[in-house]
Amino acid sequence: MKLYFGNAVTTATTLMILALLGYIGFSVWNRGNIACWGRRTLLLLVFGLVVCCFAAARDGLDKTIQHAIDGSCTPGLFPLISVPTIVGCVGALLIIIAAIATPIAKTQKMREIWFYVMSSGAVLKIVTMEIARIIF
Repeated sequence: MKLYFGNAVTTATTLMILALLGYIGFSVWNRGNIACWGRRTLLLLVFGLVVCCFAAARDGLDKTIQHAIDGSCTPGLFPLISVPTIVGCVGALLIIIAAIATPIAKTQKMREIWFYVMSSGAVLKIVTMEIARIIF
């Protein structure tokens, strides 16, 4: 439990991840009743970015980068070149593509598809990081 509720940052990150996954699940479950997918995608983008910043702080990504640059501190949880960071970048790429494509999409059906692409990127990042945290 210390892994997810060890201090204020890990607790906040855990609760926000659960809220984000709940939001995605609720949106998928009620997809037939949703009329404005653009707003859903925007909320997912903004809240997902906040969660990502908290998770990066929790895992010490800033320290890993600083260690790689000048070695002035101990690295964070994951090495700079590792499966979690590479998969995290792939997930971020999916999110960025969906964020660019959603406002361009002309129909709600296409915006819905881009919501699923963005959700897939977020879930990919979450699952990879949390499994890696358990393993490490």
